[in-house]
Amino acid sequence: MTVAEAPGPGPLSGVRVVELAGIGPGPFAAMLLGDLGADVVRVDRPGGTALVVDADHDVTNRNKRSVIVDLKAEDGPGLVLDLAERADVLIEGFRPGVAERLGVGPDACHARNPRLVYGRMTGWGQQGPLAPRAGHDIGYLAPTGVLGMIGAPDGPPAVPANLLGDYAGGSLYLVVGVLAALHHARETGTGQVVDAAIVDGAAHLSTLIHGMLAAGGWQDRRGVNLLDGGWPFYGTYETADGAYMAVGALEEHFYDEFTERLGIAGQAPDRRDPARWEELRETVAARFRTRTRAEWTARFEDSDACVAPVLSLREAPHHPHLAARGTFIEVAGVTQPAPAPRFSATPASVRGGPARPGAAAADVAHDWGIPGLLKDG
Repeated sequence: MTVAEAPGPGPLSGVRVVELAGIGPGPFAAMLLGDLGADVVRVDRPGGTALVVDADHDVTNRNKRSVIVDLKAEDGPGLVLDLAERADVLIEGFRPGVAERLGVGPDACHARNPRLVYGRMTGWGQQGPLAPRAGHDIGYLAPTGVLGMIGAPDGPPAVPANLLGDYAGGSLYLVVGVLAALHHARETGTGQVVDAAIVDGAAHLSTLIHGMLAAGGWQDRRGVNLLDGGWPFYGTYETADGAYMAVGALEEHFYDEFTERLGIAGQAPDRRDPARWEELRETVAARFRTRTRAEWTARFEDSDACVAPVLSLREAPHHPHLAARGTFIEVAGVTQPAPAPRFSATPASVRGGPARPGAAAADVAHDWGIPGLLKDG
């Protein structure tokens, strides 16, 4: 684990982003743009936004500056439009129609800045019968078929935190859309609206699975397939100390090394015979239960057996490979993932901790040329 190095410019240096404060995928998307070097100004509302953590520990607000604007006040929308006029990108996560009612919708912003990329982050999208309804990650995953894929065959669907919906299906698709639209705007001088919906992104993530389903290579039920733990050489196994090892020995040459290191080569049931898979699973499970996680980690070290220890969040930064790469960093006493991906010429960095609401009003007012921000800052 390393401490953040000297700030780099990042590949998005010079790009200005306005984030209308919210929770979940919108702030994470804005953080990613900030990690890559963009100047992100978060527009917080008076009284703050409902958070699951306090402002000092909400690291999704790192690499941002915050101003406070009351969008319901007479001059509030005008201040946001002033920001939009000077920005390259605006991100909002309101329900459909709310930004328009507040006077900061796409039409109002584009009237001031035709080149603006207007990113909209929602669960259901801007159109469709559920578009005006509330929801959260798990509810967006459920109708896409993705949630139903995850878990044991004899148990309920497993809940993948909010990583798969909010962040993978939501934030990352919003960022891809924003960057593509930003390229188009710079080529043509014309901005546009990016409608990023978690249901769309989560469904899109399952593209390969749908192809396998159509080809007959995937059963439409969980826990019985190649990549969902159904095959005994792709899953997790408990060790003697109650921890777990992850096994991904799909290819036969990797599998051969796996069985040799595990100590069952020549005695394991034939992996090519699905009728013996439960027997094979129990053989593997029984063997893993004979040693601790640390012992198995050492046993599979420096091998191509495709086996790794299952670590906790607090353990992960200390994994030798992740530590060597600096995958996690410490900023102001808070351990957190480092910016990703990595760039050879324009490295990304963490230039500052979480933005405190309104703390940067004076700096933003000066840098962006909007003195009216000082009134509410």
